[in-house]
Amino acid sequence: MTERTSFPAKPLQLPSPKVTKILIDDLLKRYVEGERNFQGVNLREVDLHGVALSGVNFSQADLRQARLGKTDFSQANFCATDLSEAILWGTNLSLADLYQAILREADLSGAKLSNANLEQANLSKAILGGANLVRAKLLGANLFEADLRPTLDQVTDLGYAILSKAELCYANLSGAILYQANLEGARLCRAHLNRTLQQGMKPTDLSEANLRGADLSYADLTGAILRNADLRDADLTGAVLTDADLQGAMMPDGSKQL
Repeated sequence: MTERTSFPAKPLQLPSPKVTKILIDDLLKRYVEGERNFQGVNLREVDLHGVALSGVNFSQADLRQARLGKTDFSQANFCATDLSEAILWGTNLSLADLYQAILREADLSGAKLSNANLEQANLSKAILGGANLVRAKLLGANLFEADLRPTLDQVTDLGYAILSKAELCYANLSGAILYQANLEGARLCRAHLNRTLQQGMKPTDLSEANLRGADLSYADLTGAILRNADLRDADLTGAVLTDADLQGAMMPDGSKQL
């Protein structure tokens, strides 16, 4: 079994910022002059579409309903930032730190999230269709009813993540880590969770995952690790389980694989 670090992690400890409203022109001017620390600013409903703000510190900021499409936030700090209902389609968030960020109902369609840290982030009902999550960290993230169809090739850590009732039909999660993830009632029809053929890549890890009642119809689980997974009441119609490791798994009929 894959060794994991202890979870859940300790709550994020950040100094309480002084919440301040800031004008866009002032923010951009200060950024050009070299300032990067805008912790705790109030930018609710701001329009920063297409702006380059790589490396900016917006930790604990209020960016609810902000329009941030096509913005360059690579290597930015969004720890504990509220981005609820924000528009982030096509936004560059590669290498960004979104630890414990709130992204409820945010639109992240086509966003670049490669190598981003989304551990314990709240992405419930978020739209992530077409987002690049390669090597992103979503350990313990809340993706309840999130839409992840179809995503690009994923080498993503979704261990302990909440994906109950998530929309993952046609999603490519080959090589993803879903150790002890909660996928109860998730839709994974025709999803790709098969062993990747790329050299050095590991098989998709669904060890101890909760897949009870999940729709796995016609999903490709070739070579996937499903040890001790809960597949009770799951729909495996047409699913490909060739070479899958089902040791200890609870099957749809309630039987346990030996």
